[in-house]
Amino acid sequence: MTSTSTRTLPKTDEPLLSVRDLKVHFFLDEGTVRAVDGASFDVHRGRTLGIVGESGCGKSVATRSILQIVDPPGRIVAGQMRYRPASGEEGIDLTELKLEGPEIRAIRGGEVGLIFQEPMSSLSPVHTIGNQITEAIRLHQGVTKEEAFEQATEWLRRVHMANPEQRMNEYPYQLSGGLRQRAMIAMALCCNPRILIADEPTTALDVTTQAQILELLKELQELHHMAIIFITHDMGVIAEIADDVAVMYLGLVVEEGPVDTIFHAPKHPYTKALLSSIPNIYSASRERLPSIQGSIPHPQNRPAGCPFHPRCPSFMPEVCDRAEPNLLPITQGHRVSCFLYEDVGRQVKSVQTPSAVWQGDGTGEPASPENLAHSVSKNEQPLLVVEDLKMHFPIQKGFLRRTVGHVRAVDGVSFSIKPGETLSLVGESGCGKTTTARCILRALDPTDGSILFRTHDEQVVDLASLPETRIRPLRRDMQMIFQDPFSSLNPRMNIFEIVSEPLLVYGMNNRSEREDRVARLLRQVGLRPEYMKRFPHAFSGGQRQRVGIARALALSPRFIVADEAVSALDVSVQAQVLNLMLDLQDELDLTYLFVSHDLSVVNLISDRVVVMYVGKVAEVATPPQLFAAPKHPYTAALIESLPKADPRLRQDKAPLRGEVANPAAPPSGCYFHPRCAFAVDQCRSESPPLTEIEPGRLVSCHRAQEIELVGITQH
Repeated sequence: MTSTSTRTLPKTDEPLLSVRDLKVHFFLDEGTVRAVDGASFDVHRGRTLGIVGESGCGKSVATRSILQIVDPPGRIVAGQMRYRPASGEEGIDLTELKLEGPEIRAIRGGEVGLIFQEPMSSLSPVHTIGNQITEAIRLHQGVTKEEAFEQATEWLRRVHMANPEQRMNEYPYQLSGGLRQRAMIAMALCCNPRILIADEPTTALDVTTQAQILELLKELQELHHMAIIFITHDMGVIAEIADDVAVMYLGLVVEEGPVDTIFHAPKHPYTKALLSSIPNIYSASRERLPSIQGSIPHPQNRPAGCPFHPRCPSFMPEVCDRAEPNLLPITQGHRVSCFLYEDVGRQVKSVQTPSAVWQGDGTGEPASPENLAHSVSKNEQPLLVVEDLKMHFPIQKGFLRRTVGHVRAVDGVSFSIKPGETLSLVGESGCGKTTTARCILRALDPTDGSILFRTHDEQVVDLASLPETRIRPLRRDMQMIFQDPFSSLNPRMNIFEIVSEPLLVYGMNNRSEREDRVARLLRQVGLRPEYMKRFPHAFSGGQRQRVGIARALALSPRFIVADEAVSALDVSVQAQVLNLMLDLQDELDLTYLFVSHDLSVVNLISDRVVVMYVGKVAEVATPPQLFAAPKHPYTAALIESLPKADPRLRQDKAPLRGEVANPAAPPSGCYFHPRCAFAVDQCRSESPPLTEIEPGRLVSCHRAQEIELVGITQH
């Protein structure tokens, strides 16, 4: 295989876009928020600049400033953004253009395209895909309606959308997440811009769809020689696509350089911390991740001196807290903003904080050795046994709402979980992972099958057939951690009310007892008890997820479902929450059902993994078995699509093509056969049974014993 880095153009001395000392402030009643406070970076023709950092670091605001689309009350207060559409020209300063003048309107979409993070909210729900793309073409190119329609159809074909003529007349809700993102890319590129800004374009996508989108962007960049600004908090994606990297923290670029230098010779402590927080698919399961102390300050409350010094393990008193370091060159093309690399830093002995700052749950408290032991008894009776679980949703049409078919969201799923074990469900969106979890908790009433749960008194009950009156007492043993820490907490309730609500529902009426219990729970998840009077808006995303975990622990459950519990978090906050979940499991003997599409996270936290595809189990294995030697072609495709957080491992890929099969009309035989490179006639006609091919290893594939699939090898 050939490294994709050979596709990129060499860096020229003259950048296409040069941003210098950019400052964007938001003027609020309570004060001025310095969202971007002196950022500088260059964008070169034919190359990809990756901008990384935690949420709140100013990545999106800085790039939206290029198009003058910063939401009010924000505005550019200083700096220069010099754009050179042709080599040798002095160019124009975008900051000097009128906000709604014809010059900046010509640049928006015409010279600089923008892909938004969430296509469902970025595309108009009342206009067809074709209408939205043709509008941009006619606005910038002045062609006829018929010509614009032809160009839009061609662009849908270029982004590999099947049946582009049909898609032109469809609405966004009729497309999958991956197809909507392809439509956004077509709209951003339809006027042949010189610069494409991609703002978290793959964050909400499955690993297979993400791989397709990244491959598509590389292909289009090579074809049109455009520059790309790629914004993300996923360092694995940056290693996969970027040529140059700018690391932002609290509105400043703290380090920039070639992607290989940033990953293999980082200098700034913040860059090193981000890289060390990445879940590693090569590491042993259940290994704690290094994590960064605390959270990023609000831009309105910036610390004096270096903005990272309150969280930095190399903090130097009387130096780092007095002045901001300059962004200085270290080697050719590599610059860093840190006093450790200035004369004053070389003269002052670095004061190292305890190593616990980078360990444990991110609170500064080291994980105690006795809590790191984790074992699951092979002989112990399962806590939960799911047998042939089915969840079919009726499709009703007509005035009389007659049932004309069924969506087989879950179609015969079986597995078991032992006490103290973490079982992960993985697969693409639409494979039935969350529906399975909701059936187990009886948030949905299953169509068929059994869910056998072992109670405290060793009685086995079938949750699938129990009436609601008998389910309710068992709910205190089964709790859920939700995906989105922002929408899952009631904004009108303070933290005490949120965490204590389950206690009140189950009879703890004494307020003093509830306050004591909530205080213990908050300490257990690494939050201060005095926070209980605050409201959710006062907390960061990671802190809100800790509150959600505290609420889940309130009734001392034995079994917890974590539904994409860390997918909405930055990599540094994700490390804190994962470490916390592992420590709580060892301390409280919790059993987890972990739902995720991130295989790196699954490898870190799991004892066993269940791979699902269109409502069925494709494979069951331990993480070492799964990653080293997958037995199902779908599992191998998921692993192949996973971005590796090392640019030296960057290779041309053949992403898994096609869409997940329609559960309302699945194909005959093996559901995966239309996308499988190993399919034979038997796969097209016979559904493969879930077979145990070795102790504890199950796979649903006719050819599992004869084909050799490539897994992850140690590097």
